[in-house]
Amino acid sequence: MSIGSVGVVGCGQMGLGIVEVVASAGYAVTALKATPGDLEKVKARVAKSLDRRVDKGKLERAEADAILGRITITLELADLRDCDLVIESALEEMDTKAKLLRELEDVMTNGAILASNTSSLPLLKLADSLRRPEQFLALHFFNPAQVMKLVELGVTDRTAPGVVAAAKTFCQSIGKTAVEVSASPGYVVNRLLVPYLLHAIETLEEGVADAPAVDAAMQLGCNHPIGPLALADLIGLDVVMAMATTLQRELADSRYRVPSLLRRLVADQQLGRKSGIGLYDYRGKEPVTNPALRPIAEAAE
Repeated sequence: MSIGSVGVVGCGQMGLGIVEVVASAGYAVTALKATPGDLEKVKARVAKSLDRRVDKGKLERAEADAILGRITITLELADLRDCDLVIESALEEMDTKAKLLRELEDVMTNGAILASNTSSLPLLKLADSLRRPEQFLALHFFNPAQVMKLVELGVTDRTAPGVVAAAKTFCQSIGKTAVEVSASPGYVVNRLLVPYLLHAIETLEEGVADAPAVDAAMQLGCNHPIGPLALADLIGLDVVMAMATTLQRELADSRYRVPSLLRRLVADQQLGRKSGIGLYDYRGKEPVTNPALRPIAEAAE
């Protein structure tokens, strides 16, 4: 079972990161924008990311142009019919994702592999909604996909061994290390990471230290490359809350309880880097603590 062409569904930060990684490895990639919008603007975002790599001397201009030439952006589901592998990276909502996966399965050929980028939603439930669960698995990339080397390869008891082998070979071909995990919600990384992020937000909420101090403590005390609050902003506070909510529901574990401060920030659309402000404010030359954070924290108490 060989993979020659790849489809990616979802043109958000994660989806386009996967698109860039796969196209950089030499694959032709068809990216489906899951919501209406300007396709040229989507491709321009990929071009801008490639330009940054060129400016840093990590990529030649000719190579960047070739990568961009291997990418097709579309609004038509039918354009994915000839893909050997389709990676879904759309909204983390069970009913929406299950419906989308069924629609993808309907247009794909019988031998094609269908993968989801989900980590928190129950993979077995998604597999149960499909006609060909043996062709289905999870390929959970990490943000930013262009940098992070890990892909969690989630399999169910129905996933065909040949599909698992092909997925591992594909991950290796795009410069990633695939770690096979069971279909349990959260796999390895988010089972361990989400409580860490939530407890960091609770520590801030309780006034133990301010945001820069919390992050500096974990960077310097535990040799982490980035602090938990800055990491939560990078992931997206809405994504962190969605993962925590799903994991608490699926695992019935109080470690995934969403702190009041996180709920308030998400309700105020202060989502982190992607919105320009979250636990930190990114709208200036350098990130600074969100100036409204203390009042928000007080209101959450």
